[in-house]
Amino acid sequence: MKNIIYILITTLVIVSSCKNDDDGAINTFGNVVLDFKNTINNNGIELTTDSYTNASNETYTISELKYIISNIVLIKANGQEFVYPVDRSYFVINEAAVESKKVSLADISAGEYTKIKFGFGVDQSKYPLDGGGITNFIPTAEENGMLWSWSAGYKFIKFEGTYTVNGGASADYSIHVGSHGTTLDNYKEITIELPNTLTIEESKSPEVAINVDIAKIFDGTNTHSLEVKNSIQVDAEFAPKIAENISTMFTATSVSN
Repeated sequence: MKNIIYILITTLVIVSSCKNDDDGAINTFGNVVLDFKNTINNNGIELTTDSYTNASNETYTISELKYIISNIVLIKANGQEFVYPVDRSYFVINEAAVESKKVSLADISAGEYTKIKFGFGVDQSKYPLDGGGITNFIPTAEENGMLWSWSAGYKFIKFEGTYTVNGGASADYSIHVGSHGTTLDNYKEITIELPNTLTIEESKSPEVAINVDIAKIFDGTNTHSLEVKNSIQVDAEFAPKIAENISTMFTATSVSN
């Protein structure tokens, strides 16, 4: 009798194992690093010391450059998407902090990806700050000065420095773009093509280099002159134009598998 029970149990285990195998392959996961390289004229920028000239013939320096990247999605050639967990998908890229410019993503479904999609800023579904917002990101945003103290909102970018026109006196500029309620939504969704296929495999950590052309803040789809407006703080006229420019700044330049 014991032998019969043993045989029956063994048979059930074998059948169950075969069924699990037939259901599909076991999912495996890997990692990837997104390396954001802030440049002007294809050269890395230098805070405070170096100067640059925009299309309005204004010479400017950069003392601070920070922006928020969010909602990262990897896309395969057939359109299938891997959505990175939202609660882990908010990052502040800070030019002054080298480590912040390398965004490490873990536990990504193995496969071959040809595009990356991400957000500039924080989307409307994560407001307000005191409700259904991304509470685990708020301390990071606050520490980096990416929150307005007078409004329940995020600064999507902090871009500050000094500028001169035709060798004249130096003046400060400050560009802070964000969303303010539902009436002024400057969140942008950006999709970039990869120059070659990104292969995610177990126990590997490939790297994607993303060039960020900072000059396009002034000279992208729209041209912005600091003489016209040198301080932008949730500005209904100029902030949407700057946000549109920013959405054109990002290009994937290499994939190292």
